[in-house]
Amino acid sequence: MNIVILSRNPRLYSTKRLVEEGLIRGHEVEVIDPLKCDIIIESEKPTIYYKDRYLDYVDAVIPRIGASITFFGCAVVRQFEMMGVFSTVTSDAIIRSRDKLRSFQRLSKANIGMPKTVFTNYSRDVEEVISHVGGTPVIIKLLEGTQGLGVVLAETKNAAESVLEAFNGLQARALVQEYIQEAKGADLRAFIVDGQVVGAMKRQSKEGEFRSNLHRGGSANLIKLSTEELKLAIKAAHALKLPVCGVDMLQSQRGPLIMEVNSTPGLEGIEEATNKNIARAIITFIERSRK
Repeated sequence: MNIVILSRNPRLYSTKRLVEEGLIRGHEVEVIDPLKCDIIIESEKPTIYYKDRYLDYVDAVIPRIGASITFFGCAVVRQFEMMGVFSTVTSDAIIRSRDKLRSFQRLSKANIGMPKTVFTNYSRDVEEVISHVGGTPVIIKLLEGTQGLGVVLAETKNAAESVLEAFNGLQARALVQEYIQEAKGADLRAFIVDGQVVGAMKRQSKEGEFRSNLHRGGSANLIKLSTEELKLAIKAAHALKLPVCGVDMLQSQRGPLIMEVNSTPGLEGIEEATNKNIARAIITFIERSRK
């Protein structure tokens, strides 16, 4: 097959691994920068022009769309879909996952456990917002933050009020979430491919940091998920219609809670922690889907 990886940087670990495994499996694989694509819209033959050629020979695409290019990146994925090209994650699913509020609303409708969350339209009654999630400490998250950016732990009411007032003043929309103290700065990531968990790791924040993201200096280790955690991860991926994703969970006294579902999860941390070939699992998912 002709497989295209939509990525702005061919040197990234995830991109390189997908290329390697695609070539090992006997496919033609190329990395294409979605921002350099021209979308040609017409009724009979929608297509994409890239550099000096039309991309009318592509069988499947693997979107590696960063948050900063969601709009145009998803437009390119959508164009491929209109051309009948298989995508490991649909454009609509990426857009849904990038909107934290929309994601939490869909997860809530599916009766999936998560930290209590409040969203308001720049409410000035900050004290009331904080009380809705059980008081401080609270987590405050920008709606479109990634890799732990735009996530703040406010340990006191004054700190929470200051952060919310600052975000409100900048007209930056944010969620307020209860802080799961017993998680102790750790979370679980389940990597989903084709609706099944193919690897899982526990991420632990570094000392003095509450965010466990590897980009923030956290560490990762192999973990075996409980039956409840496995079921919750699969259910969350299904609710957001993401056949390939990373599901982040917190271990709480009331069971596992969904923290976030990432539509473009990195491969480096999960492959190193689990010693599993996640890139190959994604390529074989494409092969099964194209039969």
